[in-house]
Amino acid sequence: MDYREAGVDVVAGRDFVNRIRDRVQGTYRPEVLGGLGGFGGCFELPSGYRKPVLVSGTDGVGTKLKLANLLNRHDTVGIDLVAMCVNDVLTCGAEPLFFLDYLATGKLSPEQLTEVVTGIAEGCEEAGCALLGGETAEMPGFYPPGEYDVAGFCVGIVEKDRLLDGTQIEEGNVAIALASSGLHSNGFSLVRKIIADRQMNWSDRPEELGGQTLGEVCLTPTRLYVKPILKALREGLDIRGMAHITGGGLPENLPRCLPETASVRIIPDSWPVPPIFTYLARRGDVNATAMLETFNLGVGFVLFVPPSQAEGAIARFANDNIPAYRIGEVIPGNRELTGFENWQI
Repeated sequence: MDYREAGVDVVAGRDFVNRIRDRVQGTYRPEVLGGLGGFGGCFELPSGYRKPVLVSGTDGVGTKLKLANLLNRHDTVGIDLVAMCVNDVLTCGAEPLFFLDYLATGKLSPEQLTEVVTGIAEGCEEAGCALLGGETAEMPGFYPPGEYDVAGFCVGIVEKDRLLDGTQIEEGNVAIALASSGLHSNGFSLVRKIIADRQMNWSDRPEELGGQTLGEVCLTPTRLYVKPILKALREGLDIRGMAHITGGGLPENLPRCLPETASVRIIPDSWPVPPIFTYLARRGDVNATAMLETFNLGVGFVLFVPPSQAEGAIARFANDNIPAYRIGEVIPGNRELTGFENWQI
């Protein structure tokens, strides 16, 4: 016997690396040292920092991968993977520097995983970080045929006196919501249950979704907020804190960036909820509280600014094609959200 008979195809592995080489190297920044294929990726810290702080983040895509496999479309989940990590790092005010991925599958398909890495490279390019390296594991008998899992890891950098840690947020600061592109990468276990239990099809084209299929809408990749926000910071927007709205929605994620003595009063109906959320709530008979605690409901990212800069911030992000809305303000409290008591989706 040999390794191939045991289910691991090293030739396919080499083919896969050759397929992705150009896409990976296309993401490199000047600080990358060496090339693809070493045991470790080397990255030189950018010059000009007095007291640099490194900020790290890691995440996956979750059961959205089930939908990607079902529809045999694998390019968008790579963007999701990058976005989930770099958007987290961004909340500290950090610029993402480099990204690494881990892909595991039962049987390596160079064509399938090349699509995934192509999406990862696209996400890295949009976020301005280098795809520094990764690992591909072929694990026969561990994953069902055709399925795979992905995880990502990102490192960013910020000047120590510009690190956002919650202490800069003050009473009266305004919460500005930046629109999501849709579901992003959270809540898909509930989405899949609704679709299955109601005997719906991913190829359905509900009128509310403007002609797109359910599958197309649900595979829309996570929005990357890195470059517009870093640009705003460089140009003097006084951002006091930021939150990436992922699993758990606003109630779980918004308090994470607040000081212990602050809460946020939300203005109900101050932003439009995308049709995919109202459609899922109606078809799945999901109440408003469960929707709020599961999905982003159209708010992918929140930043806090002084009241005098709120309108300018909204206009700035609109110019970058990111709809933005004033959704609340900071009040005294204990890291709570108020204003949703009678809210209905």
